[in-house]
Amino acid sequence: MLKLVQSSGQETRPEPKVPAAEITIEKLLDSDKVKYQRALALQKLARDPELVMLEIKYHFAWNVIGRKPVFTKPERMIDFICETIMACSKAMGGISYLLWLAPDHIHVYVESDGNVSPDNMAQDLKRLSETPILKRFPAFIASPDAETGLWDEAYFVETIG
Repeated sequence: MLKLVQSSGQETRPEPKVPAAEITIEKLLDSDKVKYQRALALQKLARDPELVMLEIKYHFAWNVIGRKPVFTKPERMIDFICETIMACSKAMGGISYLLWLAPDHIHVYVESDGNVSPDNMAQDLKRLSETPILKRFPAFIASPDAETGLWDEAYFVETIG
């Protein structure tokens, strides 16, 4: 479930109801991919009990350049942005989902096999999502004169499981 918030420094208004890809933890854990990963892990551990297997869950967040509030009408774009973030899953070595879409920043959930560093994941997520989003919504470009991108260079990441 996605939660929509206001730009930093503004009063919070009641959250609009946005029809979006309703992804809950229960749905994630019950997905075919997770079931497959569990079965594969059990098979590998049965063959080699000393095997170390990683599945790391991350929470990423980053801003739009200049904290420009470009996602002010999320109902028009939320499904496309969800699909774009999910399309980045292969590069993460796992799965990626949009958690939270604020007017001026984004939160993403990633499950990874541990083979890709968090820094590389953040850079890949931003690079792979920026191009299709800007192609679909060209008005989001932070500075048309400089032809800069959508995402700020900085990001936040934490492990969540």
